[in-house]
Amino acid sequence: MIFSSLQFVFLFLPIVLGVFFLIGHRGWHQAALAWLVFASLFFYGVWNPAYLILILLSVAINYALGRLIQESRSSRPQSASYLTIAGVLLNLGLLGYYKYANFFVDNFNTLMGTDVVLETIILPLGISFFTFQQMAYIIDVSKGQIRDNNFLRYCLFVTFFPQLIAGPIVHHDEMMPQFANRDILKPSMRAIAIGLTLFTLGLFKKVMIADTIADYGNSIFQAAATGEEVSFFTAWLGAIAYTFQLYFDFSGYADMSIGIAYMLKIKLPLNFFSPYKSVDIIDFWRRWHMTLSRFLKDYIYIPLGGNRKGKLRRYVNLLTTMLLGGLWHGAGWTFVIWGGLHGMYLVINHAWRGLENRFGWSVGEESVPRWRSLLSIAVTFIAVTVSWVLFRADDVSAAGVMLQGMMGGQGFAWVTSSSFLDMHWATTSVLIAAIGLAFFCPNAYELLERYRPALETYRVSAFSKAKMWLHWMPSQAWSIIMGLMFGMSILGMSRVSEFLYFQF
Repeated sequence: MIFSSLQFVFLFLPIVLGVFFLIGHRGWHQAALAWLVFASLFFYGVWNPAYLILILLSVAINYALGRLIQESRSSRPQSASYLTIAGVLLNLGLLGYYKYANFFVDNFNTLMGTDVVLETIILPLGISFFTFQQMAYIIDVSKGQIRDNNFLRYCLFVTFFPQLIAGPIVHHDEMMPQFANRDILKPSMRAIAIGLTLFTLGLFKKVMIADTIADYGNSIFQAAATGEEVSFFTAWLGAIAYTFQLYFDFSGYADMSIGIAYMLKIKLPLNFFSPYKSVDIIDFWRRWHMTLSRFLKDYIYIPLGGNRKGKLRRYVNLLTTMLLGGLWHGAGWTFVIWGGLHGMYLVINHAWRGLENRFGWSVGEESVPRWRSLLSIAVTFIAVTVSWVLFRADDVSAAGVMLQGMMGGQGFAWVTSSSFLDMHWATTSVLIAAIGLAFFCPNAYELLERYRPALETYRVSAFSKAKMWLHWMPSQAWSIIMGLMFGMSILGMSRVSEFLYFQF
């Protein structure tokens, strides 16, 4: 069951909301939270009931470790340190076994010439997300930053179904106070309207845009995977199609996630803010998968020393952080190279900013010439698009075929000799519309900015450009627009696929 399915939209979600507010009407706070935990576990268990045991054990063990660390901090600080290390290693071990065991065994066999066989391990959905959240919880407990120890709320913090499978990655201290607030028990028509608007925008992005343009990217990357030559224009078409498919798929999920939570008057952190409008890679990582970049910064980059130990160490820390971020996305060398490439991008970006400051080239944002901003956005977009080839390709060899084609190494014809790509005018139109929406239109959060439906992961006011007249409001005109978008999305669900980030 996924957000963009008829079962979820017309059965699961209405039942969850209806029962929650019915219980809340009676004033039964704990029972209402327990219902959300039950519904979240049901939502997770639909995929594979066997993995319910895994997530329940993970929740119980991490909670118990957290309480032990908390009790040991003042009286037995050394024991608290050992327990923290054990908690981090436990979570890393769980993630390592399910996500990386086969990868490491395969590489060991290649290096050593051995033939070690490990049965294929099915990756549990959302394991990267709920493991990271609990690892952050263990670390925050060791720092004395955790104050709410309620077990039921902790269970909901880990399993909350709007963000369980693909984020956003939430912090304990930003969710627990909201769960403890009795005001969430009372339904709000305004909150439901705002939440439904966000959900509809995300559903439209997923069904009508991402799933439509997926045909181009999938066809071209599959051809590259078979070793077929991919021409310059075809390779760039495939890379650009995937670039926008990934954005509208993942940001669509994030919008739906935030919208569902907001119907319950719970705010999740913002995860996307028009990333393809970024003027450099530093800006890109403040706008793309914002909660992941926050996690990497807070729990890897800063503990490694951040920028406090000189430029060389800073660059090493950036590279290390992004390599680990790449590996987090998947057990494959393409993800490692992708992370390393973004690490190099960040190193170059920071070095360039240093030169700008040294020679006085940097000026205030308002006084930057328009041509310079457009050039920066174009260069950043091209760099990101090239990196997505590694992210999408089946293996390094397929990525090489695509990149060679993008550099003109396989000719400039529109399609390959086998004519694997069927140019549908409707799909092409949707891709052009997607490009226009990503570069020239306000994002979902900007449309609803006056209502602040999400927690701002990073301060977005500095790069929010939406005009006030574009802002959403409860009006007949907006109701018609949202109704049409919702209806079109429902009709388009026949070809819906899973969200791309479910594989991570």
